[in-house]
Amino acid sequence: MAEKKKLPARSAALAGLTNILTDNPIANMLGKRPAPKGQNRVKLLVSIVNKRDMTRLKEVIDECSVSLSVDFPGLGTAHSQVLDYLGIGETEKTVALSLIPESDEPVIMREIRSKISLYLVGRGISFTIPLTGVSEIVANGITGAAANRTAEGEKIMESTRKYDLIVASVAAGFVDEAMEAARSAGAAGGTILHAHALDNAKAEQFIGVSLLQERDLLLILTKRDGKLPIMQALFEKVGLKTEAGGIIFSLPVDRTAGISAADEAEPEQKEETH
Repeated sequence: MAEKKKLPARSAALAGLTNILTDNPIANMLGKRPAPKGQNRVKLLVSIVNKRDMTRLKEVIDECSVSLSVDFPGLGTAHSQVLDYLGIGETEKTVALSLIPESDEPVIMREIRSKISLYLVGRGISFTIPLTGVSEIVANGITGAAANRTAEGEKIMESTRKYDLIVASVAAGFVDEAMEAARSAGAAGGTILHAHALDNAKAEQFIGVSLLQERDLLLILTKRDGKLPIMQALFEKVGLKTEAGGIIFSLPVDRTAGISAADEAEPEQKEETH
């Protein structure tokens, strides 16, 4: 039998890395290869509700599934006459970020909509965002405790998504200007979060702009066909080359609760027919 050729140390290390990226369970969760059909994943649930509803929101989620959640204060900015995708009027809101199992996503959204009364104007909204990576320990714990262990039904595809979340990070004092620009392009309203920039000296050298440390984040949930006009208005009014030094980006949204009864009923009807 021919003697097995020994790999040099560097090649052996690279081979080991390849095995880690392809065979380790976390590789699937980090998007290194397609997950098997029906495999459960973790998704991010974002909820923006009245402060008094936050405790009940967590109870509702845990009654039908499991979640790992954090919350922080926000401020709604919509005109009182219109449905605000992220809150009504100048009111205090609480923003919750929850990691939930994808397999329980439909029932969680149904229960939140019903038991937190998100079908009523001003009660708030919830929506889910797909993740490309998550801690393996957290993922195993959350998916292992799910009421449904596998994700059934059709996956939400890029072409079928109807909403996007626009995030604008601007220097403190410019968020009203940002909201005004967004409204001029069709946005109904948004939620403001106060933030503090970290040491961004290295990145600032490459983008050629110095960012002020005190920042405001403006979150705007919009229909997909309205995203580009809103983002363009933000770029022009509070973009990186303006005094506001705005950084604007968007994230895909899968499911929603508290926005459109027609849009939210459609995915559920499809699931019932499978």
